[in-house]
Parts: sequence; structure tokens; C-alpha cells
Amino acid sequence: MIYLKTDEEIELMRAANLLVGRTLAEVAKIIAPGVSTLQLDKRAEEFIRDNGATPAFLGYNGFPGSLCTSVNDHVVHGIPSSKVVLCDGDIVSVDCGTKLAGFTGDSAYTFAVGEVAPEVLALLRTTKESLYTGIEQAMAGKRVGDISFAVQQYCEARGYHIVRELEGHGIGKEMHEEPGVPNYGRRGTGAELRSGMCICIEPMVNMGSKNVIFDRNDGWTVRTKTGKPSAHFEHCVAIRDGKADILSSFDFIKEVLVDREF
Repeated sequence: MIYLKTDEEIELMRAANLLVGRTLAEVAKIIAPGVSTLQLDKRAEEFIRDNGATPAFLGYNGFPGSLCTSVNDHVVHGIPSSKVVLCDGDIVSVDCGTKLAGFTGDSAYTFAVGEVAPEVLALLRTTKESLYTGIEQAMAGKRVGDISFAVQQYCEARGYHIVRELEGHGIGKEMHEEPGVPNYGRRGTGAELRSGMCICIEPMVNMGSKNVIFDRNDGWTVRTKTGKPSAHFEHCVAIRDGKADILSSFDFIKEVLVDREF
């Protein structure tokens, strides 16, 4: 069932999502070679709790972290660990969720660690741009497939590959609500977008091939089958008449990165 939010509820969701953006910016401050993903997680949890919220991911279906930290060929759901130490040239997707005043925020950003190869930066750039291409379709009267098609076409035209097994989702009081929002599909198909719907659009884009492997050891991590890098960016948006209302923000991250793109 799809739950439509009132204007008041959307503002509560905006607050939760802006806190996610601020948390990602706090994490960005310490991303550097030699830092473990567990350190990122601890910084995020402390900041979220200091701001009167709780980490939405922590304990969700048994997940052990406040962040998903996915390095290089890890697509999503990487578990923070003291054993995973960032190195110069890595990329790390940081996915964060908050629970504030009963509503959920959810957003993700892929960061460059030190000096990253130009071809990997190009992957990040395309993935981020495809997110906004999808958001352009997120308005009342369109369909989920219009978002999906836009993301897929943008990435595949540039030689990249869309992960099929994972998708965006509706969001509200619960982390995952209907409808699902795939990153591939046909225009004019899927659930109709209605004013008051809130969804997370999150392209997960690979170099090499679309194929992924689900880690049987930790039960969470998804990585590319080829071992090549994957990028992930996510915004939470409210569906409106005429134009999507982006509830999350990368602006706080930009303030930290200053003259760097990622």
C-alpha cells in the first residue's frame, strides 16, 4: 500500500533527511587514507544521537551499523569494520538513515579517498548526474517507470551498467514502503506518481557488468561480480505537481569538500 503524506508530514520528513545530509557531511570531514569504516560509523552515530535522532539502519533486520559503508567493488550494504581501512585511490559509498519525530531520512553519497583514477571519477559523475535525471521525472502524473527509464538510459548511453537486483523505495514512517523504484525499466509503466508520495531514488551503477554477488558470509554486502568499482547516490524526494521536492541535501557535503567534486 502506498501512503500519501500531508504537507506537515513532509516537513517532518525533510527535517529527518536534512539531518542525514548533515551527518554525511560530518563523515566527509574524516574520510581519508588510513581511516577505518568503523570510525566513520562511530562519528555518524554520535552525531545523529547528539541531534535528537536515532540511526535508522542500526538493528534494521539485524544490520549491525549506523551506516552502510561500501568500498570500491562493494555496491551497497557494506558493514562498517575496523578491518576495512580506506586507502588512497579508493571510493566509498556512505548510505545513512535517521529516525526523527517518527519519520525516516535516507540518503547516500559516494566519496573519493585521496587521488582517484579519472575513469572512476567519471563513474561517480555519471551516477550522480543520473540521479538528478531520474528526479526530473518524479512529479505527479508520471509513473515509476519514467524515473527508471531515465536513469537507465543516461548511464547505459555512457557505457555503464545498472544493477538489477536492488532498487529505490517508498519511505515515510517506515524505512521501506511501496512503491519500489528500480533504476531500469520502461517509460509509462509502474505505479502512478501522486502528490504526497515520498520515494528514495538511488542509482547503483557498475563498471564492467551489471552482475552482482551477495556475500554469504556476512549476509549483507553486495559486490560486483567483475571486481570493478560501483557507485551509489541517493536522494529522498516528495512528489509534487510540476516538480519534485528534494527533501535530502548534498549541500552540507559540498561545504566540506570545498573545491573537490567528490
